[in-house]
Amino acid sequence: MAKESSISGLNVLLGVSGGVAAYKAVDLASKLTAAGALVDTVITESACKFIVPRSFEAVTGRAVYTSMWENPAGYEIEHISLADKAGIVIVAPATANIIGKVANGICDDLLSTTLCACWQKKVLFAPAMNEKMWLNPAVQWNVKTLNEMGFEIIGPEKGRLACGTEGIGRMAEVSDIIERIKKMAKK
Repeated sequence: MAKESSISGLNVLLGVSGGVAAYKAVDLASKLTAAGALVDTVITESACKFIVPRSFEAVTGRAVYTSMWENPAGYEIEHISLADKAGIVIVAPATANIIGKVANGICDDLLSTTLCACWQKKVLFAPAMNEKMWLNPAVQWNVKTLNEMGFEIIGPEKGRLACGTEGIGRMAEVSDIIERIKKMAKK
């Protein structure tokens, strides 16, 4: 008999912000779904330039949310209902932009607004950006602020970056993110 996954039945809210690593988020959503998690996905407008929402719908079998201005299902206030039902929230990739918005309480799109309502949830950010951006003191200040708010960070890792250089900034491996989610689910 197969052992049930520690995330089977877990409601996961996956936030995807606009970075090259957005393609890895589809693999993450697929593997979480295969492990039995119920994955709702919120994608920023910028992320839609890298990956299409239908990719997430295909691997999760669930609706994908892209705008605060769509007609909500059942007339729910989407950013609140998504936050309420989330057991764990993961932002992957987490760009400097979304990290800065959350750290400073800026709510100007569906993802940042939803994350503002998740401050009492288990939240994991998987940063992905160029090393020059990651090492920027403002970004480091914002990451420190997220940690002080109780949010967890995984990565980034060192390796080949989208611009072709080597450095720190690669999104953590999907398998490592899933292992961290499993640990968070047990807390």
